Amino acid sequence: MTVAFWAWVVAYAWFQWLPRAQYTIAFVGLSVLVYLLHEYTELEADDRQLLQMAGLSVLAVVTIVTTVYLYGNYNTLVTTRVGYALYYEEALAAVFTIGMIYLTYRSFGLAFVSVLLFAIVYGYFGNYFPGVLVHGGFSTTRILNIMVLEINGFYGELSEIIAAWVALFLLYAGLLKAYGAFDLIIRAAFRTATLVKSGVAQSAVVASLVIGSINGSQTANAAMTGSFTIPLMKSSGLKSETAGGVESVASTGGQIMPPVMGAAAFVMASLLGIAYIDVVIAGLVPAAIFFLSVAAGVHYTWIAQSGESDLDVTDHVDEVKSQSQLLVEGFTFAVPLVVLIVLLGVLQWTVMTSALYTVITMIAFGVGVPVVSATLRDSQTVAGTLKTKAVETVEGFRYGAVILAPIAIIIAAVNGIVDVLVSTGIPGILSLMLMDLSGGVMVVAVVLAMVICILLGLGMPTVAAYSLVALLIAPTLITEFAIPDLAAHYFVLYAAILSGITPPIAIAVVVTAGIAESNFWTTCLEAIKLAAPLYVLPFAFVYNPEIVVGGFTTATMFSGALALLGAVYIIHGLNYYERAFATGRATNAGIRVVFVALGTIAMVAPVRLVQVGALALGTVLYLAQTSAWRRTSAPTSD
Repeated sequence: MTVAFWAWVVAYAWFQWLPRAQYTIAFVGLSVLVYLLHEYTELEADDRQLLQMAGLSVLAVVTIVTTVYLYGNYNTLVTTRVGYALYYEEALAAVFTIGMIYLTYRSFGLAFVSVLLFAIVYGYFGNYFPGVLVHGGFSTTRILNIMVLEINGFYGELSEIIAAWVALFLLYAGLLKAYGAFDLIIRAAFRTATLVKSGVAQSAVVASLVIGSINGSQTANAAMTGSFTIPLMKSSGLKSETAGGVESVASTGGQIMPPVMGAAAFVMASLLGIAYIDVVIAGLVPAAIFFLSVAAGVHYTWIAQSGESDLDVTDHVDEVKSQSQLLVEGFTFAVPLVVLIVLLGVLQWTVMTSALYTVITMIAFGVGVPVVSATLRDSQTVAGTLKTKAVETVEGFRYGAVILAPIAIIIAAVNGIVDVLVSTGIPGILSLMLMDLSGGVMVVAVVLAMVICILLGLGMPTVAAYSLVALLIAPTLITEFAIPDLAAHYFVLYAAILSGITPPIAIAVVVTAGIAESNFWTTCLEAIKLAAPLYVLPFAFVYNPEIVVGGFTTATMFSGALALLGAVYIIHGLNYYERAFATGRATNAGIRVVFVALGTIAMVAPVRLVQVGALALGTVLYLAQTSAWRRTSAPTSD
């Protein structure tokens, strides 16, 4: 099934013989079938699960019938029958919509499906809502047309972006995992861990950041990398809560790491109508600020809890590899990445075509290099190597499809939510509400916008969370407060992913706390202490937009440097392992607050003199603190 699915995706990327919307119909249908097949195989044939198996089978039939009907009648539905539907079409659309609601619940739980149900209820009963929320209300036919029959809703623009752009990158991620790239990343992270005292925890951060950027889900990444990084950190001396917090923050941070940014970069480029490479360039400085500040926090935490623990790489990998083997593997995975960068960044090819050739290159090198190596070593092993790589390729197809299927489902749901809400005029209503609640004061408006983005994020995959807030919240920031487009979109992206570590949702922390066997709330606290600059950084985009707007200019680098130093002061205030000036607890807490306040001002203040002044005060306080600590900790002579 997964091979057929990817054959369809690759064939369309190569020939593009269909309207994209018609291709998306088949893509969404096949994604649902892949998801149902995977879920079906996970169930056991006992009495308790027979009902689920029967339900999944019914959903598969409904999906097939709906997909075939919409695909076969595409031209009629989008040209001659817009605005109304035949009775059996309404029935088919209603059943399929119910099925999508159930699949959304099954994949992402009650919190997100509540948003989908609210959108439908709001569309239908809009005339009963109070105040500015009131609208005329939609008929059942109108809602079903929006969701299904007009090839919008579940099959709309966001689903088209996933089908045409993101899908091939998730196939690339699946192949990377199958061919062993994630193992190489982990090995590289472990080797760099020998360079600094906090190396064990830093290796977890590096591995999670890199892998998280590719797989597009902080929850999936927390489960994948956390399964080995958390026990590793615990065995090396970190507390369970701290190990879970470090992993959840790293998994969340992976979603903002260029070049993939959890696939949100492609959606952002499409929504803004700019080149993908411009989105990536804009994200480099903020990503560096996040990574370096978190590294500082991890270093402080490690010294406080683990002291001088050492890391032996061989204790944590299944197979010891020579340097030449690692170099060959590095070459194998580096070439497709170079191809991607050249095609997108230098030659300016389309995202779909660049992704297609990257996948082709990955298969060619993922299979070809090991086969050539086997030939040079022993020609008798070639057949066995070729067979192994063929199996790995199919496994890469399967893994990529399993990652993609739930993302395609939730993006379809988000698309349905957005289309219904946009049809009711809710973006304009949200704009009015933000203006009314904030009184036109931008700082109040952006704080409210961040809260809304965190709530709407709901622990969704990055691309889904970003898509929702980009279409509902970003336009208000742009039109009402004249925030540059790119700055506004980076604001809502960063705010939306914070839902993964912000209680009471904090889905990434739920996963890591489970693995670490730690208390959820304490783990959330540890995560927030490490990720605190990430809560401030979106405001820096608003008040100092040159950080993400305009490319690598002098202003960008200077503002980025100020924001980085401010972020480090926030981390220092929250995570430094010694009491300030050997003071009591209350005074020490006050000094920590001062560091956090000065760091925040340095990151956000729109006036350069204020930023520099805050950093200067912070520097004086830091030097006084460290010199006082040296004096009190120095041995005394008799």
